[in-house]
Amino acid sequence: MRETIPPTKQRPTPTPLLQQQQQQQQQQQQQQQQQQQQQQQQQQQQQQQQQPHQQQQQHQQQQQHQQQQQQQQQQQQQQQQQQQQQQQQQQQQGLPRP
Repeated sequence: MRETIPPTKQRPTPTPLLQQQQQQQQQQQQQQQQQQQQQQQQQQQQQQQQQPHQQQQQHQQQQQHQQQQQQQQQQQQQQQQQQQQQQQQQQQQGLPRP
């Protein structure tokens, strides 16, 4: 998805564009996290409605565990992107100024 800029064109400082792209990706991931939290809330509501059926409750609890794992995976992805941002900032500082 990312456009790689050849090193010859990298001099006139097009690098801030890269930073903007990464910030947008971070925002998108945060939105995905919020969506997952909403799904968790919906499942909790379903549990309350289905209290008379204990067997169904157990199945729903298993589904909740799966969603929590997905949330953890997304948090790890966010950390990876932050590391990438730091690396790019270091590259920017190393570039020769025009």
